[in-house]
Amino acid sequence: MLSFIVVVFLLAGMVKGMIGLGLPAVSMGLLSMLISPYQAAALLIVPSMVTNIWQLFAEGQVLRVLARFWTLLLGIIIGSIWSIFPNLGQSEFHSEALLGAMLLLYGLYGLVAKQIPNLSRYAWILSPLIGYLGGALTVATGVVVIPVVPYLQSLHLQRDDLVQSLGLAFTVSTMCLAIFLQQNPVAHLEIDYLWSVMALIPALLGMWLGTRIRYKIAEQKFRKVFFCGLMALGGYMLLSH
Repeated sequence: MLSFIVVVFLLAGMVKGMIGLGLPAVSMGLLSMLISPYQAAALLIVPSMVTNIWQLFAEGQVLRVLARFWTLLLGIIIGSIWSIFPNLGQSEFHSEALLGAMLLLYGLYGLVAKQIPNLSRYAWILSPLIGYLGGALTVATGVVVIPVVPYLQSLHLQRDDLVQSLGLAFTVSTMCLAIFLQQNPVAHLEIDYLWSVMALIPALLGMWLGTRIRYKIAEQKFRKVFFCGLMALGGYMLLSH
């Protein structure tokens, strides 16, 4: 089991190092094949938090990004508290199927979206709504991907601003997920954050390797393989549950 966790977070870290996102999606998708989504989400907390904070503060000017996207973050917080979806702790809810559908949609979106429409003029109303859905899906699947990532990409931000805004959204959603897991324990599924701390090591190593590989492989080629892989994994999770 330990070797599997190491491989998963090494791979997920490499993906994040190469394209700036994907650690939660890859790790949750693979871990949920062997353990419950609730346990997988708990394992994800420390690696996700540390790598997201790293991504957030790498470019500086955090207050400027915070001032621009505070309504998005507020929506994430509200969505994680009052979710319209069943959550990870409900045994009758197959969160693996919902996560699989999200990965499938995200992979399809990444492959077919050539020219993303510019929605920046509607950001004042879309940010809190998108944030709410992102927060609600975070406590339902353990991952904030759809619709936050496509939405931030649709604002046509500068590359550094996009990476930093993603880091901010991921950081807040991970904090909300950690609080949710702590306040909603599941019988017979104890949270052991020591395993999560241990998972940080291969995740950071993977990020370092990913940044090295990024300069040797064409980004577009890798993104195509990555999104195809997400679709395959999402399809498997959706059909098997």
